Amino acid sequence: MTAPTKPPHSTSATTPDGTAPDGAHLHTPVIDWFEDNARDLPWRHPDAGPWGVMVSEFMLQQTPVNRVLPVYEQWLARWPRPADLAEDAPGEAVRAWGRLGYPRRALRLHGAATAITERHGGDVPTDHAQLLALPGIGEYTAAAVASFAYGQRHAVLDTNVRRVFARAVTGVQFPPNATTAAERKLARALLPQDEHTAARWAAASMELGALVCTAKNETCHRCPISAQCAWNLAGKPDHEGPARRAQTYAGTDRQVRGKLLAVLREAHTPVPQSALDRVWHEPVQRARALDGLVADGLVEPLPDGLYRLPTTRT
Repeated sequence: MTAPTKPPHSTSATTPDGTAPDGAHLHTPVIDWFEDNARDLPWRHPDAGPWGVMVSEFMLQQTPVNRVLPVYEQWLARWPRPADLAEDAPGEAVRAWGRLGYPRRALRLHGAATAITERHGGDVPTDHAQLLALPGIGEYTAAAVASFAYGQRHAVLDTNVRRVFARAVTGVQFPPNATTAAERKLARALLPQDEHTAARWAAASMELGALVCTAKNETCHRCPISAQCAWNLAGKPDHEGPARRAQTYAGTDRQVRGKLLAVLREAHTPVPQSALDRVWHEPVQRARALDGLVADGLVEPLPDGLYRLPTTRT
């Protein structure tokens, strides 16, 4: 089959020639590649257990592996089981989160640990629906934990997997900005029937997107399916869909929030307003960022203009 010169730009559950996708010819080469090239990551070790997998999935959202590794190891050393984290104040989770960014993930992970302790005897549930019912757990995380921790058959769609599928099957450079129903349908169509193979496929396709089929400077000569990739066969046409969102940080409220949280993380007693005022020169933006932290439950205001990390369990 020869892919058209200009494949369609909408991600659909069909190949560029309009036929339904068959992932069988992709599974073996991608999984074999994974067996030879997978990174040795601690959450992939058998002793990581389901809790280790869950912690890694929370931390890896929008954060690269090299930044996650030291925080992950410290986290599991301090809180080796969900019950250990649930016993601590949520502010300690925010403190230990450090500079991973998007610190609400720390509160959500604390909330999930509390629910696991209260509802499931301290063990991460095996059932996908029970995982999805935990606070802070969305469609992706529930599927990832069920697949990576328990070897179940689920379509695991992160940014890396979506990019691999968009290129290899649909023939476009990038997937849509947000996951679509068509992408979910495509992922289900490509999923191997055997549970073990499906779990390996989920991990392998994700690793392929992280190491080879990257957003920039992809290395197609290292790709085990380059000869079958619709985008590659079409001559790697440039992206013509909606502009991809560029993330900015400097000067944003997010940067100010980070600076304010850094002061609170380093302090083990309540912090006066004056200490927070020193970290950012612009008072309106600083006040807005602080109000946002309070509204998100990341900071607790106290009488006399004092602030601290949250002590109240959600």
